[in-house]
Amino acid sequence: MSDKMKNKDLRYPEKSSRVVPICLMFIVLCGFSFYLGGVFFSERNRVSIKEDSRSVPTVKSSSVFPIHIKPVVFPECDRDYQDYTPCTDPRRWRKYGTHRLTLMERHCPPIFERKECLVPPPDGYKVPIGWPQSKDQCWYRNVPYNWIDKQKSNQHWLHKEGDKFLFPGGGTMFPRGVSAYVDLMQDLIPEMKDGTIRTAIDTGCGVASWGGDLLDRGILTVSLAPRDNHEAQVQFALERGIPAILGIISTQRLPFPSNSFDMAHCSRCLIPWTEFGGIYLIEIHRILRPGGFWVLSGPPVNYQNRWKGWNTTIAEQKKDYDDLQKLLKNMCFKLYAQKDDIAVWQKASDSSCYDKLGVDAYPPKCDDSTEPDAAWYIPLRSCLVTPDKNFKKIGLKSTPKWPERLHVAPERINAVPGASASAFKHDDSKWKVRVKHYKTLLPALGTDQIRNIMDMNTLYGGFAASLIDDPIWVMNVVSSYGLNTLGAVYDRGLIGTVHDWCEAFSTYPRTYDLLHLDGLFTAESHRCEMKYVLLEMDRILRPKGYVILRESNYYLTAISTIGKGMRWTCQKHDTEYGVDKEKLLICQKKLWYSKQSQ
Repeated sequence: MSDKMKNKDLRYPEKSSRVVPICLMFIVLCGFSFYLGGVFFSERNRVSIKEDSRSVPTVKSSSVFPIHIKPVVFPECDRDYQDYTPCTDPRRWRKYGTHRLTLMERHCPPIFERKECLVPPPDGYKVPIGWPQSKDQCWYRNVPYNWIDKQKSNQHWLHKEGDKFLFPGGGTMFPRGVSAYVDLMQDLIPEMKDGTIRTAIDTGCGVASWGGDLLDRGILTVSLAPRDNHEAQVQFALERGIPAILGIISTQRLPFPSNSFDMAHCSRCLIPWTEFGGIYLIEIHRILRPGGFWVLSGPPVNYQNRWKGWNTTIAEQKKDYDDLQKLLKNMCFKLYAQKDDIAVWQKASDSSCYDKLGVDAYPPKCDDSTEPDAAWYIPLRSCLVTPDKNFKKIGLKSTPKWPERLHVAPERINAVPGASASAFKHDDSKWKVRVKHYKTLLPALGTDQIRNIMDMNTLYGGFAASLIDDPIWVMNVVSSYGLNTLGAVYDRGLIGTVHDWCEAFSTYPRTYDLLHLDGLFTAESHRCEMKYVLLEMDRILRPKGYVILRESNYYLTAISTIGKGMRWTCQKHDTEYGVDKEKLLICQKKLWYSKQSQ
């Protein structure tokens, strides 16, 4: 470059030539700021927020004045929205393809289509039957769908008797009842009896009878099924007090980290395991802990005796079984046990098998750029996630047995930024004190009035661990934008899911008795609008259910006002430490019925 060109590039512009661009930039920035302000405050029926009129506190002030909002009353949604699931809404399925059932995956509505109304209960809705009676019965009017009863009556999934549905524990593959089915499974897998197996996932769960039976055996199961128009499988499961979540293995990863579950189960769920390069089974491989078990009952297992009943030929079923066996072997599974209609495979417990896989292996091993724990809108990948050699105690044999594992700091907590074993133990102790205080403020906690609980933004699952002796279960939710600690939650024998609270949760309305959050709005209010988060909480909360909000005092007045507009009654309390900057708000949702039904 010539000196002349250098001098030209370094030469400052004349003063008059700078004025116009600077003025134009100032005008553009002012206009853009005005536009953003208009977008932020111009939505129809938007809750109007205004800062407290008192002066801004000085730097020496120890508190920030709370925000206030104008009173608002939310209307009722139409009656046909009583089972509204915003991100898995059958009304919107026609917009999406049927290939691999992608229409049943999460497809959330844009912000201008969000409902700003209260989802009504069905006519005749009653407060759910308490646990453990609810495992075997529920009110018909709470889930008023007869489709399963009519179509599967010979399999005894459920049947209607008077004003109740009864669940006798039947299923397609367990005609003698689910208990006899699980007894046989325990004979094949002794690890189910001694605390080795604690967490399980049931894909295509029916009405979750398998997961319900395992609860009595100390095994905590996530029952998984997609939303559909007829069966309402997940709704039945949650009405019974059994953990469940809406989901399907299609094109996206399931919302769980790698190496989460000790056991995975499929009972005639009809998932085409060997199709599309085995990508569905690859996902099961990802979420299954090293040394974990995969259980399959139904086609093509026991094809020699069953092929006639499956409307196929013995040759076709033999080929399906051979293809499945070959795929599983290539994925470092080995056949562990088989009897009658049940076959059990075990995932390799270390990396030795994967180290032997060549460059032409199929499915191939994932490369180092693949994040095994990423699980929020992450496409399925047709490669095997191999064990991380930095973790020596993540396998099933190395993981402490239940219940010892509940209070042992998981090895992979060291991979979380800022986390440590000492921080874990401190968190554990802190939640014991907090939950004891909660029970003095909410006596229903720990009784049969509260069964299904969600911890909306957990860290290590300390809240759930402190309730382990109560007749409850907790869905631990870890923010998709926060620290990825969900693997540690599973390592201690608890269950949970990744989620973004700017969107609706994957469940039916009226499925949780208690929602708990700790600083959620402090952490997420810059992304998620308070009004929509609270409306979503109202959707998934059962009538007469409770909310415990542990939050900065800055937000509580606004939350209480919105809660009143949703027909909640709220009371503000001190925390167990009695500090001013953080308070508790305990709310209860009112039981009301749609005016359209009157």
